[in-house]
Amino acid sequence: MLADILAGPILRRLTEQQLVLWWLSPYECQGEFCCFEEDEKILTVELTSDNLSTFRVGEYAVVHLLDIDISLPSETYLEYDLLITATDKKVRKPLSETVPHITYDNCTRPSFIIQSTITNLLHGSCRNPHNSSGDSLLVGDKKVADALTDVTQRPSLLMMNGDQIYADHVAGATLYAIHQVIELLGLYGEKFTNVDFVDEENHPKDSGISSGISSAKKSDNNKKSYQRPAKANTITLTDSEQLYQLTDKYFKRENVLPRTTLSSPWYSPSSAQPIFTSTYAHNHLITFAEMMAMYLLVWSPTLWQEVELTGFSVPAEHEKTHQNEVAALEGFIEGLANVQRLLAHIPTYMIFDDHDVTDDWNLTAQWEQAVYENPLAKRIIGNSLFAYWLCQGWGNEPKNFKGDFWQMMNNYQQSPNAENQDNVIDYLLGFSQWQYTVDTSPKLVVLDSRTRRWRSEQSLAEPSGLMDWEALCELQQELIGHDAILLASPAPIFGVKVIETIQRMATIIGKPLAVDAENWMAHSGSASTILNIFKHPKTPQHFVILSGDVHYSFVYDIELRFSRNSPKIWQITSSGIKNQFPQPLIGILDRLNRVLYGPYSPLNLFTKRRAMRVTGRKLVTKNESGDQKKHKPLSLGHQRLMPKAALGYLELNEDGSPEYIADLHPNGSITEFIESDEELMH
Repeated sequence: MLADILAGPILRRLTEQQLVLWWLSPYECQGEFCCFEEDEKILTVELTSDNLSTFRVGEYAVVHLLDIDISLPSETYLEYDLLITATDKKVRKPLSETVPHITYDNCTRPSFIIQSTITNLLHGSCRNPHNSSGDSLLVGDKKVADALTDVTQRPSLLMMNGDQIYADHVAGATLYAIHQVIELLGLYGEKFTNVDFVDEENHPKDSGISSGISSAKKSDNNKKSYQRPAKANTITLTDSEQLYQLTDKYFKRENVLPRTTLSSPWYSPSSAQPIFTSTYAHNHLITFAEMMAMYLLVWSPTLWQEVELTGFSVPAEHEKTHQNEVAALEGFIEGLANVQRLLAHIPTYMIFDDHDVTDDWNLTAQWEQAVYENPLAKRIIGNSLFAYWLCQGWGNEPKNFKGDFWQMMNNYQQSPNAENQDNVIDYLLGFSQWQYTVDTSPKLVVLDSRTRRWRSEQSLAEPSGLMDWEALCELQQELIGHDAILLASPAPIFGVKVIETIQRMATIIGKPLAVDAENWMAHSGSASTILNIFKHPKTPQHFVILSGDVHYSFVYDIELRFSRNSPKIWQITSSGIKNQFPQPLIGILDRLNRVLYGPYSPLNLFTKRRAMRVTGRKLVTKNESGDQKKHKPLSLGHQRLMPKAALGYLELNEDGSPEYIADLHPNGSITEFIESDEELMH
């Protein structure tokens, strides 16, 4: 029998006027939401169609979003409960029964503190379930537990800056679990149209757009089974069930993904190549059901108890990889109860980056052209956005998704057929309100740097700007009138210059996709505009930029040169939550950056940000206890980049400037970012 709550509840938007809660159940829930102060009930809200929206994605899978107007005391420790029941039942179960591990020790209910002034926060990105590093969200759970009732020390919010899932880098065992979840919950299937494939094992790779799926035949147990034919064979993919039943469905998804012929540099002949550029596309998610199942598996341990990690055919060449992935996944699953608890206790804001959809998503106009003209590629991107909206975007700012948006989505919910799914995808691909703000102090401004790109006017193959002119103008308006701003930008606005230079060189030789050449300085229009925003006389005086994406952490202090009234800018990058940059490469790049772009290097004259003074902070790492009295901190000398998995932690002064900046690592150690008098680059 399925649990009453399969994922969540996740506390999403929380202000003095609004509370948003997300969860997924196998049925449409009835019940009530309650709040308590010192065990006295101070709020009871019956769940009705006025405050609870539901979206069915399968026979036993319904997304719930509770959005209620509140008037509760701020800066006060409050507990809450969600008492739910199925439509045909009468007994309402509290959260302590539906999700027994959702509470902290000695508590009977989950809790929150409404903090209109942000005193400290957690932030990060890039959480890959089968990465060998630990899950840093567990450290966030401990951080909340240690300051549970402390209104000044308990983190105000968690900002998840992208890559909450990896749709393009999936372990074979995870895809196997996903397919079991699809069957268990009866997640909706889908039809494909105009999707033809060629068996590549017996066909030249440059001959067409796609790859090896073979024709169907019935197996002895009357289930579909698909075998490769003896000769090359072009067939048509008709539905998701056909896809799931492919004989070589694990570790060979790259043979299913579409291909295209792109224009090439003069020295390289044109040839068919994969549209999706992820190096690890062996198990790339394709269907809407796969995307939804992935979210349920990364946010809750519940469904892992219903599935197996092994029991499928693994190609010999991937056997070692599979064993390593299973070992990493077992550790990941072990910590999910704590992750689910954390997300129920802290306002959690999210925004997509590329891996939430696929690597290099909208990186160049040429990539966009190839993807959106291919039926399967377009469907994959659309399915990712559909699942992103339901599991992430919806809870960020529910009012953005009413009216025509909801009508379009509801049409699919009422009749989940191919026509309505295509309509949803077309609508989502044209939607332009993923960005949002939260009226805290400092104000939180969250950027969409993926769907509103500033395409290159020089070449379709050049990297697009991360935001176009209109989006940047809207950003400027959001900043006016504020003394301090928290800006969530998935990619760092002020990145590591030597890495940006390598990306630029790759772009010049026609290979921007090979090095993920997506940074704010890669496009002259967006670079100039964002830098001019910082120079504007009405720009906030204290400007904290929270970023992720790059799989290493660093902090830059930035000021304008030759200006009496320069705003103070802090670029704070923390990445990844469960991912990390390979060593020793990051150390080499770190040293190169200091040598080539030191304070007196003439190369600084050629950078777009030469009018700014950029200083990299020193790194100091404490051991697991973090106790400086008993254990001397370890200074990392000249190192400025931290590649280890971590969750960012930030404490703010009253004026919105950073007081303390650190990375919290899965093993309990802490890396602090200490101010330096040494200028890193211009």
